[in-house]
Amino acid sequence: MQVCVDLALKGFPLAFPNPMVGCVIVHNDSIIGQGYHQKCGSHHAEVNAIASVENKELLEQSTLYVSLEPCAHFGKTPPCADLIVKSKIPRVVIGSLDTFSEVNGKGIQRLKEAGIEVLTKVLEKDCRAINKRFFTFHEKKRPYVILKWAQTTDRYIAPLNQKEPLWISSPKSKTLVHLWRSQEQAILVGRKTAELDNPLLTTREVEGKNPIRIVLDRELSLNKDLLIFNDDAPTLVVNDKLSSENHLKVDFDNLAPSLLKELHSRNIQSIIIEGGTQTLYTFIEAKVWDEARVFTSKKTLGKGIQSPLIQSVINHSEIVGNDKLTYYIN
Repeated sequence: MQVCVDLALKGFPLAFPNPMVGCVIVHNDSIIGQGYHQKCGSHHAEVNAIASVENKELLEQSTLYVSLEPCAHFGKTPPCADLIVKSKIPRVVIGSLDTFSEVNGKGIQRLKEAGIEVLTKVLEKDCRAINKRFFTFHEKKRPYVILKWAQTTDRYIAPLNQKEPLWISSPKSKTLVHLWRSQEQAILVGRKTAELDNPLLTTREVEGKNPIRIVLDRELSLNKDLLIFNDDAPTLVVNDKLSSENHLKVDFDNLAPSLLKELHSRNIQSIIIEGGTQTLYTFIEAKVWDEARVFTSKKTLGKGIQSPLIQSVINHSEIVGNDKLTYYIN
């Protein structure tokens, strides 16, 4: 199953919005086939694994391991459960159940009805972790939320009365942030950040797709000459006046839950919040965030705008350039 997990991760992030899935087929304690879901719209992991087996007669004496419950519905591809049954594989070991409504136990039921021995929840925690975005979207009905900010050693996120952009983190941290952007579907900042920093919010320092840019602009007052409105990527303006392809009307009195509900309806599975302290606190106080990634530089400001404070256990830390990067899990 660990091999399945390692294989599944090769599909990141091209498998999106589908989950990442890895599959291996074992005969007499030897792997005779393996595969993973390479990108959305292409063959699923089970199909690739079965296709990779040279001697198909061995399938009738083999065990199929897969990190996620095989699908039982027709999407862009036929049901994997049907292929497993057709291949006469007698035993299937599954990492985690698929809570997507179109599957949710139906794949396991199909296998058992065909007389296949099924074992579930093997390395379940690891199998769920690699698809944290997928499971959050379908189970909590909202995108997976990542908070990100950079702070000085004395815990300031920006100077008082800021008039021009201030880089707190190192160049290596900046490149890493661009990589993160390429891995998520959307990125959000508040109106003040858009005005003061005039950010592009793109992945220009790495190869990868630009995220959908989202900006909070309640009164629709932002200057359309700002870089966030250029043609590098789509931009969605969150406001309380109108909804359209490029505008999203939400309840600003209940901003974070209202916004995430609307983003879910637009099939946005993950989002990075890169705003200032006020924007970050909107999600922290509403308790609708999943992880935080905080850069702490060696710089000091002495005074300024205090960085957010979150009540959460540190998951792990690492050094990036001259910065300390700390990960928190909610």
